Amino acid sequence: MPGDNQTGIYEVHTESNVMVSMRDGVRLACDVYRPAKTGVPLDGAFPVLLQRTPYSKTREDLVLEAVFFTSHGYVTVLQDCRGRYGSEGGFTKYTAEGEDGYDTMEWLAKQPWHGGKVGTYGLSYAAHTQAAAACLDPPNLGCMWLDSGGFSNAFLNACRNGGAFELRQLTWAYKEAVESREANANPNTVKAAIESQNIFDWFKRLPWKKGHSPLQWTPDYEDYLLDIWNRENFDDYWRQVGLCAEAYYDEFSDVPQVHMSAWYDPYSRTATDNFVALSGSKKGPVTLLMGPWTHGARSVTYSGDIDLGQSAMIGNSGGNNWDNHGDDNSAEDFNHLRLRFFDRWLKGEDNGWEAEAPVKLFVMGGGSGRKNPQRRGEDEWPLARAMNTPFYLQAGGGLSTLPPQGSHAATTYLFDPSHPVPTVGGNISSGQPVMAAGGFDQRESEEFFGSEKPYLPLASRPDVVVFQTAPLEEDVEITGPVSVYLWISSSAVDTDFTAKLIDVYPPSADYPEGYALNLTDGILR
Repeated sequence: MPGDNQTGIYEVHTESNVMVSMRDGVRLACDVYRPAKTGVPLDGAFPVLLQRTPYSKTREDLVLEAVFFTSHGYVTVLQDCRGRYGSEGGFTKYTAEGEDGYDTMEWLAKQPWHGGKVGTYGLSYAAHTQAAAACLDPPNLGCMWLDSGGFSNAFLNACRNGGAFELRQLTWAYKEAVESREANANPNTVKAAIESQNIFDWFKRLPWKKGHSPLQWTPDYEDYLLDIWNRENFDDYWRQVGLCAEAYYDEFSDVPQVHMSAWYDPYSRTATDNFVALSGSKKGPVTLLMGPWTHGARSVTYSGDIDLGQSAMIGNSGGNNWDNHGDDNSAEDFNHLRLRFFDRWLKGEDNGWEAEAPVKLFVMGGGSGRKNPQRRGEDEWPLARAMNTPFYLQAGGGLSTLPPQGSHAATTYLFDPSHPVPTVGGNISSGQPVMAAGGFDQRESEEFFGSEKPYLPLASRPDVVVFQTAPLEEDVEITGPVSVYLWISSSAVDTDFTAKLIDVYPPSADYPEGYALNLTDGILR
């Protein structure tokens, strides 16, 4: 594959399905991309980039990334995770990735084309694999770009959420079981059986049980899913490498690292928690990058139902510079942004990376609802100049910065677990076709599972309690952690309490009935 000014200066040579032995003898499949000339890989050593993925090392977007980086002077290695696609062994989600990542980097260090250190990169699960390995501090790890993943604490967010199980884990397991090794090896039986299942019907028959789920034809997938589903208490299981980086912050690799996520991404708390802990204890440098996107959707202008404009996309020069430290790299596309990071820390290029703001934010919305996000650089997270501002729930549904007066009032409601409140957007990934991520008007609709005609606002439901401020008299920016404190009791043995922060827009020509935009939400069991 010849290079040019856009893709780089090197041709690319690929060696497919190189099998690498792990400490237990299981072999994992790698595709190795090497800089080449006239079709022949070049002698000599190059810095190495590694991505470990369960989504197939031959997926087109991953291959294009590997070609890009290799054409710019890196050996790039894509590896199928244990039990996935070309790799041996059984697949158990999350918990094997630390040792497998460490062992893979040990193998890389012994290769004649390995020059110095390894940089890791990747989205979602490929960020989880990075954090898992970093908990074991592999000696030849040079830097990391963790894109939307790398659990700070999977029990508190992104696997369970406040103890409640995130049902997007079900849709993920179902979709990945269809592409499992067992399914692809038996297309007329296993694959056909899974594909014939109606996932919407299965969501009406929760909880799933062993042998009674759409995963029953792929026992590995059914077993791991039911295992994490049924582990309802925070214990040593949830402290494992691969699930709880915060338990290993002392050992966590002290290398340059980027923690990247988005406001409508399930790993927003993971990224910010990891940044706060590691930037305060490691030399790094450690960078936080937070966008207005859904999971991995950094190249589109919209997030759910809301269009944020061209400035929402990485690589669009029409947006505001997100760095307040004097340089303007806002027009870099995502590949070149990461390339500059790797060039700095694996090749030693003096390109000014560490002179930039350590926190890069997209601040969304406001006003009429037509304001696009603003890129902004900051020196810390949470922002030192932000004011923690309590709002108090008031009798009758008010929300005010003034504490309630007089005797304590209670608000009661009835709920029916068989008729749950539909999920309308939010920080979700892998939820389709049952759940959609992003910002939406908070009303029922045929596109949201569990909605019923006449598709009324969620606020009108008797099992939803609403507290609302008076119309704001001046601009208010909400940037930082959001917490809700409730004094609660329930007649049920077990109850999930959820809270959602809404930006309420008045009626307009675009939305005659107004628009209630979800900003963030949480749940506690």
